[in-house]
Amino acid sequence: MANVFGATSTTEDVLSGVRLDGKRVLVTGVSAGIGVETARSLAAHGAQVVGAARDLAKAETATTQVREDAAAHGGSFDLISLDLADLKSVRTCADALLKKSEPFDVVIANAGVMATPFGHTIDGFETQFGTNHLGHFVFVNRIAPLIREGGRLINLASSGHRFANVDLEDPNFERTPYEPFVAYGRSKTANILFAVEFDRRHRERGVRAAAVHPGGIHTELARHMDPSVLQVMVDQISQQLATEGHGPFQFKTIPQGAATSVWTGIVAPAEEIGGQYCENCHVGKIVAGDVTISAISEGVRGYALDPKNAEALWQKSEGLVGESF
Repeated sequence: MANVFGATSTTEDVLSGVRLDGKRVLVTGVSAGIGVETARSLAAHGAQVVGAARDLAKAETATTQVREDAAAHGGSFDLISLDLADLKSVRTCADALLKKSEPFDVVIANAGVMATPFGHTIDGFETQFGTNHLGHFVFVNRIAPLIREGGRLINLASSGHRFANVDLEDPNFERTPYEPFVAYGRSKTANILFAVEFDRRHRERGVRAAAVHPGGIHTELARHMDPSVLQVMVDQISQQLATEGHGPFQFKTIPQGAATSVWTGIVAPAEEIGGQYCENCHVGKIVAGDVTISAISEGVRGYALDPKNAEALWQKSEGLVGESF
């Protein structure tokens, strides 16, 4: 019988007894938080891990343990430069990987920003949509030929997708008043929809894609938030949980937060996770309700898995970046 994992499972729980010798994995966002732990856990089980980061000096420092665990357990770890908020950097990085022509078994699109002040990427896109979605959209699609048959794409999404569906008429908030968490919600919904459509387009060659919600974790992702505002949100979530008969909200540890990425990318059956939204080491179910209540609780909104919505976003994204895939 297969092991059953849940919200408190760690990366080491999920990978217990698993060897990844010969497997190559690409992880974006390895300068902090769950990106570092994702890379560490995979390298510690024998995988050859390539980590992408915008700030290579910061990433070098942050991944000291990754290199040590890789060396001690038969894995490897290398860093490459990737700034998802600059499509020139994205294309340069992708082209360098294509030139090397070394295939990957898993690509984990982990990097992202949250609740940023209103701003734009180098290419003029709203910061969160441009970084979280469009940067990965171009990067992943360019390196898609490197994903081996039987490989997987894992997009880091969030329960924060409940804050908003994508807005294909006004993706850059040119006519809509900017709200940091609405923008975050749009970008996280886009991450899920991208996985849905990528899965549809690549499943015939044996490549599957899924989106992952890691859970609520204390990481640098919240660096743009006022701590008092964050505490108010946590208190509200705890109050909501209390009305449902549950205990107060507790942040996950970083190894717990990275566990679902590892479970979805390595351990779960491909046919189970393909085109799905995963959380707490299982496939999430579609739920209805107020998008602003219990955003941290389980379940995925139907619009985030809608195949027509996914195809429309793909077409819009191609138009925005001026590239067809």
